[in-house]
Amino acid sequence: MRTATEKIVEDVLSLSRESRAFLAEKLLESLDCEEVFTASPEWMKEIRRRCREIDDGTVKLIPAEVVFEELDKNLG
Repeated sequence: MRTATEKIVEDVLSLSRESRAFLAEKLLESLDCEEVFTASPEWMKEIRRRCREIDDGTVKLIPAEVVFEELDKNLG
């Protein structure tokens, strides 16, 4: 007999890639902090805009290591 969790995992794995990514993001967000945090409507709008730009490929993400290397070069 399958557990409820196993059934959920099976159902989730049958979703589209985008739906699985959305769900994964929501699950990870739920683990981030223990206190309830609510962003202002303005910040939520900005967050959605930035996420959309990432998803659409209209912005280029830079790995943190590259940013820190450049920062180190410019400050050092």
